[in-house]
Amino acid sequence: METVILIILIGLAGGVAVGLQSPMASLLTQRLGIFESVFIVHIGGAIIALIPLLVYGGGRLSQWRSVPWYTLGAGVFGLIVIAAISFTIPRVGVAAAITTVVAGQIMASAMIDHYGLLGSMVRPMDLSRAVGLAVVLFGVWLTVK
Repeated sequence: METVILIILIGLAGGVAVGLQSPMASLLTQRLGIFESVFIVHIGGAIIALIPLLVYGGGRLSQWRSVPWYTLGAGVFGLIVIAAISFTIPRVGVAAAITTVVAGQIMASAMIDHYGLLGSMVRPMDLSRAVGLAVVLFGVWLTVK
């Protein structure tokens, strides 16, 4: 099993990536438009992902038909994320925008855990998790106001 330190470092790296990508995408959107921004962000990621796929002979990409049909729409959520970030950053700043988006992620994740959706393990909502979510939402309010 991975060490807790490694898990935390990888999670923090993902958070830093979101923190850097968000204002960059917002700037793209402000200068070019939402669809142009989403296209540039996704094509950049696709090109970078293509490199290891080419090195490893396509990996398991040929098995794409074996995944549930609805998972193929995951990229649509990238459009929503970039649109939300691009809309909120110029209005409330980067920190408040990211805080709000992360709070939304936590709320959705708590519901996914509670019902065991999308193949996740069931982790029912309890009082301590509900209080934690309330604290997060209060933090959003304090950050945005």
